Amino acid sequence: MPEQPTTVEVKILDKEYLVACPAEKQAALLEAAGHLDQKMREIRTSGKVFGTERIAVMAALNITHELLQQGTMSDSTTRILRSMDTKLGLALGESDE
Repeated sequence: MPEQPTTVEVKILDKEYLVACPAEKQAALLEAAGHLDQKMREIRTSGKVFGTERIAVMAALNITHELLQQGTMSDSTTRILRSMDTKLGLALGESDE
């Protein structure tokens, strides 16, 4: 029987979030949160994007772009994410980075 999720505290861009996560995936969650935090800090430091929400979207776009470039996702996931990447970029008025 699978374990019940436990609550893990992660800190991203100086904010704390509680996330339900199975015990065996906590290390991966913490690694992902650390990676996201690093990307968001890089964007904030650049001074080109303002507001936590916009920084989060740009970090998501950048991480998605990295995954697409690595070719580690299925074809259907790749198509969906490319479409989302294009739409978000257009909505934010941002050019490709």
